[in-house]
Amino acid sequence: MVIVGAGEAGARAAITLREQGWDGPVTLIGAESRPPYERPPLSKAVLLAEDEPAPATVLDRDRAAALGIELILGTEVTAIDRAARSITLAGGRALPYSRLLLATGARPRRLAVPGHEQARYLRRFEDALALRPRLRPGARIAIIGGGFIGLELAAAAAARGCAVTVIEALPRILTRGVPAELAAAIADRHRAAGVALCTGIGVDRIEPDGAIVLADGGRIIADTVIAGIGAVPETALAEAAGLAIDNGIAVDATLATNDPDIFAAGDCAACAHPLYAGRRIRLEAWRNALDQGVLAARTMLGGGEAIAAVPWFWSDQHELTLQIAGLADEGPVTVARDLGDGARLLFHLAADGRLVAASGLGPLGRIAREIRLAEMLIARRAAPDPGALASPAVRLKSLLAA
Repeated sequence: MVIVGAGEAGARAAITLREQGWDGPVTLIGAESRPPYERPPLSKAVLLAEDEPAPATVLDRDRAAALGIELILGTEVTAIDRAARSITLAGGRALPYSRLLLATGARPRRLAVPGHEQARYLRRFEDALALRPRLRPGARIAIIGGGFIGLELAAAAAARGCAVTVIEALPRILTRGVPAELAAAIADRHRAAGVALCTGIGVDRIEPDGAIVLADGGRIIADTVIAGIGAVPETALAEAAGLAIDNGIAVDATLATNDPDIFAAGDCAACAHPLYAGRRIRLEAWRNALDQGVLAARTMLGGGEAIAAVPWFWSDQHELTLQIAGLADEGPVTVARDLGDGARLLFHLAADGRLVAASGLGPLGRIAREIRLAEMLIARRAAPDPGALASPAVRLKSLLAA
């Protein structure tokens, strides 16, 4: 069993192979020299830590050794030979496989404007370490991109006393998967923290002195420019091997590719999801990587289980938590529920009344349990009464029982 990509999905797959009783060789290969670690803290806890932070490791060397997992780190995989069922490592070493999992993740989407080389990105632990000394009181931080990463960075920079400007080319922040109502509330919270939001305007160039020139001629002076404009799945290795690509490595509901011995999971995988009529979905989310890593290991061992996990996202910004279960764009009907204490839920219903998504914003303690219950309703393909969803007096747990 060979796994290419030592992130969350790859590490979870390696661990699950052992937990499921596989006693043959397991090799986990990663391009980074560090053992697998959690990425969500990079835009939050790592930037805000008072002391020098350490990565939150998923699978350290001692545990890998105890489980009999061979870690090959700091090494790129350069080719897959499907006929010979082997991969080639940088340096020329060939490594055979009986089953191969591609968990190659994603890379930051790069700016394509003059002066783009001045922008910094956040993907690896070293990126976060390099940003920490720049987030100092009074520093002028310009963030290009009003998605999850950009706004989490903005919240962290504001908390450290920086003067922060977020530039988003689209008319509002968080256009991908977040309802406009909740995005507006998040925008208000950022403004209250002193973050300037420039929406509906693109970047023309970044000048040598760090100034950002906007498409309308406006200028934003910055000590540091950070780009958070999305991620691109790492598919070059799979594509060169002739695997199907469709906004990621195309996999079926069991995470199998068009090669019966090769599978894909995590940020790089575009999965046909049964909950949404086989719609191909690629998710850049921590729990998706965890869930798919576990499922991929089971599939590699011969299981035929289809993915059942409901897509789930979360983001912490200032004291607010945003959680979304399901795909909001699948639900043309929206029902709102006020939870009090500034917390709000939105339920998204398909035309036939089936609950397909739920979005929540507020203090973590107010929304987490409700989103979890909504997630269970989505998984059961429930079609709750809209009036019951809207009423805080009706417990979601009672809808599950019904």
